[in-house]
This record gives sequence, structure tokens and C-alpha cells, in this order.
Amino acid sequence: MTKKLISGNEAVAYGALAAGVKTVAGYPGTPSTEMIDSLLKMDIEGTHVEWSTNEKVAFEVAAGGALLGYRTMCAMKMTGVNVAYDSLISIAYSGCTGGLVVYVVDDPGVSAGMSEQDSRGFALLSDMPVLEPSNLQESYDMAKYAFELAEAIQGPVFLRSVTSISQSHGLVEIEERILPETDHPLFEHNMEKYTKAGAVICMNQHKALIERLDAAGKYIAESSLNSLCLKTSKGVGVISVGVGNSYIDEAFDILEENQIKTDDISVLKLHNTLPYPDDEINAVLKHCTRVLVAEELEPYLENRVYLNAYKLGVKVDILGKNDGTYSRIGYYDADNLVNGICKLLNTALPALPENTDTAPEKKCAARPITVCAGCPHRGTYISIQNAISKLKMKKSEVVVTGDIGCTILGTTPPFNALWTEVSMGASIPLAQGLVYGGTKNPVLATIGDSTFFHAGMAGLVNALQHNANLTVIIMDNGWTSMTGMQINPGTAQDFQLGSWKQLDLKKVVEGLGVEDFHVIDPYDLDTTARAIAESMQYQGVSVILARRECAIQSNRRKIKYSAIKLDLEKCVNCKQCINITGCPAIAFADNTISIDYAQCNGCGICTQVCKFDALVKEQ
Repeated sequence: MTKKLISGNEAVAYGALAAGVKTVAGYPGTPSTEMIDSLLKMDIEGTHVEWSTNEKVAFEVAAGGALLGYRTMCAMKMTGVNVAYDSLISIAYSGCTGGLVVYVVDDPGVSAGMSEQDSRGFALLSDMPVLEPSNLQESYDMAKYAFELAEAIQGPVFLRSVTSISQSHGLVEIEERILPETDHPLFEHNMEKYTKAGAVICMNQHKALIERLDAAGKYIAESSLNSLCLKTSKGVGVISVGVGNSYIDEAFDILEENQIKTDDISVLKLHNTLPYPDDEINAVLKHCTRVLVAEELEPYLENRVYLNAYKLGVKVDILGKNDGTYSRIGYYDADNLVNGICKLLNTALPALPENTDTAPEKKCAARPITVCAGCPHRGTYISIQNAISKLKMKKSEVVVTGDIGCTILGTTPPFNALWTEVSMGASIPLAQGLVYGGTKNPVLATIGDSTFFHAGMAGLVNALQHNANLTVIIMDNGWTSMTGMQINPGTAQDFQLGSWKQLDLKKVVEGLGVEDFHVIDPYDLDTTARAIAESMQYQGVSVILARRECAIQSNRRKIKYSAIKLDLEKCVNCKQCINITGCPAIAFADNTISIDYAQCNGCGICTQVCKFDALVKEQ
């Protein structure tokens, strides 16, 4: 047993290795990305680790290994479960002989973008167990335990974390890795179990699924996974689950420091919402007259507490989200627990210190969100505006749909170019729907290369089949940049891992039968704008592939373009270089323009914007 300073995501990775995991697959998505990233950086022969094209594929890869009896895991962020669910529910029905764990990280507070989706809802839909660690050590321990539980019930298990755990760092005790099994059992040919060929088969599988959930409840109870402490005097109690467990003791300390006694508060700390730990919940309901339920996001556990109280016929005041004590929005901290416990005790809130004015983030300079200096997407978005102008149209007359990833930063100033953000790959079908809705003006759909491989191809195929009148701009920077520079199928061969191979995005698009196809360099504003303008006038599906590597990655390899020179004698301080490009490498201070050469990579976009030749590329 050794101690390592690691993150919550890494703790899960080490837990999987200690459990003898055979296959790990996933798709990058903050706040879960580092789990697989950390494994790919390790020398772990015998375990296959991959970035799959999307979360559905990742789950299916993991499920295939579990059908052979191996321990496997897939990883994703909360919205990735939406993508994987079609296959996930089917495998939940069939079950599997190996330990299959679905590691998902939810994002209360939306620090990583998209939504505050509570993935426990999918567990409820699927009658699947969901385990919820409350700290880093539990992330490691429960990753190991999740495989044991999955094997015991012979069905998949959710391991659910949240951003505040997965992204935090601390010391975790870890054990030596257990090598995966090396034998190759034959997959059982059992149509009754692994197909859905008929209503009777499906209903029998549904019955087996419900039985597996019941079995999980018994297994968890025998493992003493949860912690119940009933005080001698009947009165009030707190029920918490997952990360909420971490804040109870801290809240008690704050209250005791403010002379508010907590000795008589019964506490139930849960590590699973589903299967519902009814015995422990009922013990609290029989013992207490007032109960506070602390869980982030949806009141799944709280609603069960209400139901159990009704079935027991006990009169208990239940505080939580349904009575307005807590909100369904945002993450919890110790202050949330202090507030709830004070209401539980019918006592006034203590005077907690104000920390809003002294918080470190309040002392930071305001920084607008934008693409990085040298980002090729900057040239694409400027060129979209220039193309609209070339066609003598107004910006408000041309709908530009957006997609997920770095490309979505086209919503920010100075571009303000994108009108929508829905889900991975949705930009193209959404644009198609706008066309069918009768819009007379051109419609553009923008999408990144990784997102195109993830879920964009099907949308383009659909648009081609139906000959929709729209322009698709694929912004190919060669990396899955938004989540930390993971490789994708289109990443250059030099950076593919092991036997992985690059798929040329240009050939993929050509292979789909696109007739009006332009490959351009987004650093060349005039050529790019002309290509976009021509595509907007084409009748049918036109595709533009804007290709230039992510500036961060090229900078890491010391790739520099011609340096940019600022001629102060020609500069009139019109600030167009800032207002049009929004490049963070260009600043205006002390009544003069300046260039931060530590950030500037010499892309030259600013030189094409300056009308006074004050910015030029050195020869």
C-alpha cells in the first residue's frame, strides 16, 4: 500500500487497475477526461485503453469484453450517457458475466459547461445500481468495489462522481495493480439472453434486470457500505448521499464553534441512491420526527424518503428540495449543510464569515472567454462575417448553427457568430431542419473535427441523402482540444498511439459523395471568405474543410510562422486589430497597441485586418 497525490479521476483509474480491469474505453469530456488520460500515460501491458469515437462506441467496446467475463470500464461526462444509453439499456437487460462499470462524472454548478444533468436518472430508468463516492479515497475504493458488485449481480453498475471530487487532488492509498485475466473464454451463444428477438425474451430479461437490482441491494447491505448513526434521543436526523457526506462533519464543526449543539442529530451517510437503501432509510424515519435530505441536483433520494414515510405511516417533517430548503440547481458545500441543519433544528443561522469579497477569483483581472492566440478558428469566424458581407447580407439574416468543442467559442465576442449550441453533432441536422422550415437565406453549420467523427457524420449523410440546401464548415485543428488535446481519428499519424491509425478527414468527406467541397487554410482570410461565399450560393450540400493545426499544439513543438512586426508610425490606434480579431496576444495600453510575443504564433490574421499596414509579417 502506497500513498499518491492524485486527482479523483486518477483515483478511479488506479482503482480499476487494482481490480484487474481488462479494457477501458471512453470519450473525452470534462470533468471525466483525466481518468483515461492518466491510464494512457502509464505503462500497463495487458489492459487495452482507448479513446473511442463517441460514448456509445466506448460503452459497446467495454460491454464486449464484459460479455467474455472480463472486468471492463467505460468513462464519460454526464451528457455522454445520453449518447451511450441506447446500448446501455439493452446490456442492462441482457446482463453480462464480467464486471462492467460505467464511470460518469456529473457537473453540479456547470463548471465544465453543458448541463447539470443528474445521471442517477438513467440508473433509475435502467434499474441499475449507482455508487457514489464522497471523497478521493472512496473514489479509489469504490472503483474496486464497483467491479465486485457488477460481477456479483452479473450486470453493469454506475460509478457516479461529481466535478468537486473528480477534479480535486489529495493523498490516496493505493495497492499494487492486479493483472487482468489472460485466458480467452468463448462468448456464450444464448439468444434468449443476448438478443431482443421477441416480446417474451425482452420481458424475461426485464424481470432478470429487476432481480439483479434486488440482488445488488442485498450485496451492498452485506458489505456495510453505508453508515448509520442513530442517537439515543429521538428527534432530528440527516440523510446524505455521495459528496454531501463530505460536508456533514464540516458543517457540524461550524455549528459547534457557534454554540449550536449537534450531539443529538442522527446521521445516515449513503454511498448508493439505487438500489434504495430502504432498511436504513426506514430506521431513520422510525427514529426521527424531522429529517433533512442532502443530495445535489435532483431529489431522487428525497422522494424515496417521502414514499417510505407514507408506507410506514409515520409523520415525519422532511426537509430538502420539495419544501424549498434546497435548490435543484448548483453544487453543495458546508454552508448548504449548515443552513439546512439550522432549519432542521429550528434555530437561527450563525453569523458565518463573508468570503465573497476576499475570494481569490474576485481579485483576478476580468478575462473575456475567447479562442487562443493563433487559433485557426478565429480566421474561420472572421471569414464567415466577411463572406456574409460579400453577399451584401446582414449578419442577422444568416443563421450559423454551432456545435460542441472549441468551435463553440464562436458565440463569444468579437465574433458573436453562432446562434445555437445543442449537443455533439447537432449543428448539421439542426441547420437541415431550418432549411426545411422555409428559411430563404443561406444556413451554415459549423462543427469541429473531433465532434464530426463523434456524431457529425450521420448528420452530413442525412443532409446529402436529402440534398439539403446548406453549407457545412468542418473546422479541423487535428485534436480534441477543448478537453486537453486528446487525439481523435483525424489526428496526424505521428501522434496516434501504438497501432492506432489516422483517418484522413478529407478522404472521409470525399467518400461520402460531397460534390461541392473546398479545403481551405483559415489563416488566409480572403480565400476562406470567397470559398464560404461561393458555398452559400451553391444549391445543395456544400462542405468546407478549414484545416490548420491547433495553435497550442503547434507551439508546443516550437512551430512558428513569420514574426509579426508592429509599425507604430503607421498605427492610428483604430483598434480594429483587437475589435475584429479579439486576439489575446494584442493589447492596448498607455494609448498604444502592443503585441505579446509570448502568445503570438505569427498566424498573420491581424495583418490582414489592419487597413494601415501597421501590422506586417516579417520576411
